[in-house]
Amino acid sequence: MSVTSYQITPRDLHAHLFEVRCTVGDPDPAGQRFRLPSWIPGSYLIREFARQFIEVRAEAGGVAAMIRKESKDVWRAAPVSGPLTVIASVYAFDLSVRAAYLDATRAYFNGPSVFLCPEGHEGRPCLLEIVPPAGGSHADWRVATTLESDGAPSHGFGRYRAPNYDALIDHPVEIGDFALAAFAAGDVRHEIAVSGRQNCDLERLARDLARMCQSHIDLFGGPAPFDRYLFQIVALGEGYGGLEHRSSTSLLCRRDELPARGAAGIDDDYLHFLGLASHEYFHAWNVKRIKPAAFVPYDLSRESYTRQLWAFEGITSYYDDLALVRCGLIDAKRYLELLGRAITTVLRTPGRFVQSVAESSFDAWIKFYRQDENWPNAGVSYYAKGSLVALALDLTLRAAQRGSLDVVMRTLWERYGRAGAGVPEDAIEQICREVGGDDMHAFFRRFVHGTEDPPLESLLDVFGVDWSVRPSSGPNDRGGKPGNGTVPQSSLGTKVGNDLKLQHVYSGGAAERAGLAPNDILVAVDGLRASGDAIDALVKRRSPGERIPVLAFRRDELISVDVELMPAPNDTCYLGLRVDAPERAVALRNAWLAPA
Repeated sequence: MSVTSYQITPRDLHAHLFEVRCTVGDPDPAGQRFRLPSWIPGSYLIREFARQFIEVRAEAGGVAAMIRKESKDVWRAAPVSGPLTVIASVYAFDLSVRAAYLDATRAYFNGPSVFLCPEGHEGRPCLLEIVPPAGGSHADWRVATTLESDGAPSHGFGRYRAPNYDALIDHPVEIGDFALAAFAAGDVRHEIAVSGRQNCDLERLARDLARMCQSHIDLFGGPAPFDRYLFQIVALGEGYGGLEHRSSTSLLCRRDELPARGAAGIDDDYLHFLGLASHEYFHAWNVKRIKPAAFVPYDLSRESYTRQLWAFEGITSYYDDLALVRCGLIDAKRYLELLGRAITTVLRTPGRFVQSVAESSFDAWIKFYRQDENWPNAGVSYYAKGSLVALALDLTLRAAQRGSLDVVMRTLWERYGRAGAGVPEDAIEQICREVGGDDMHAFFRRFVHGTEDPPLESLLDVFGVDWSVRPSSGPNDRGGKPGNGTVPQSSLGTKVGNDLKLQHVYSGGAAERAGLAPNDILVAVDGLRASGDAIDALVKRRSPGERIPVLAFRRDELISVDVELMPAPNDTCYLGLRVDAPERAVALRNAWLAPA
């Protein structure tokens, strides 16, 4: 079978330009079309990668061939008789996990952002040559990818292969002078490549990730669905993000979120990173292989709609922290703190009563990735509330002694993941009904397709977990713990930035009722110059019902309103292990938090 050959070269590190070549041996005699994806699996927004293609030209037999752009992401070459090569100059300065990056310190690319797909040749094997930068100044650079070598040495430049275009673009490539470590989980070699300045204890990181990975492998019953796995980590001063792939994940984190040499224990920063790594690793099953039918096969030229992202992202968000307690990296008390924070995030989102998690999934393309100042009032995260729906689903099944979400996930894996079949829109509910009975239909109607809050307080009570809510103590209060200090009596109903700009004005809150709007900049509150400390003191000392004069700038105009303070909402949750819980509750709790 003919192959499609690619070559990628870091052509100009300081101008951040890759040169990418694609060669087709038998181009369409009517004129070969080349298409670039407009989005990348796992990130549901039209990214328009073609906007970074600076120049596209073609040649056949060493002679220039005509090529012209037909649409935003499609080029057509003139008919030629021999092998056709398209050469693109691609600007790469996107410091995220989705596209491509190149400078004098490192290079990185995701296939959808750099590799043109010759239409009609998608199923053919692909060869990729990764070329090092010119000159000898980057002789210490290596390559980290799970692409299969076709002659390239381990972690070296050279030729790699993929069975088809879909596989080619699902193995991101990190290039640079990265630190490297390895461990085994499920009898599979896992590697960690860390780029950026850091003081990471790689041996400890490898040990901890091995325990987490083994927990996920055990959940699905093994063996792992890949022959090897790679964690690509970029450590920065500020940054956060992750994107899953079939046998690797790309992660961005703050360098102080990695475990420092000589440090003991798991602080909040490191725990944050472990949750991210756990989330993306779980995706190797849930979304990379157990995937919505709408994604089989992927059409990367346009939106692919599904109402199931709450399950593929929300269930993954539920299991990411759950795996950490199941594998023994954290204890139950620490896990409940994380769970309390997750609940707090949702309680502070009025939009959860406006948009269901199914609707949020469907509208991801136009809403979730384009959140504006009104987002908390009109939308809900299928990650955040989806994880609470997953928790409620798991506890409901366990309390009724009709299985668990673990059983549901293993059934999805056996029925769809292993078979390579897409999950129909109603399949998850049907499996839950098989496991938990027809009562599960009402659960999905109310909490997945409806906007009710799942009854977590009563469900957790069955498991010997106490539920408490209180007002937030300030902008840095993430929940998960009892309050400390003076409890606020009242609320302005806003989120105020460090620049005193109103980032959000919550529906039905005091600020909205008074006529304040997002982006208004506070000048004075209750006759005093506005400041974060002044606002904090105000809500703690003044009672609901009091009217407070507020001056603010809207654009360049000064406005004056009287704000009638409202009671501080109980929107901050913390959970606790009940020490005198009945024996049945303790048994249920232990089964829930124990390894699957």
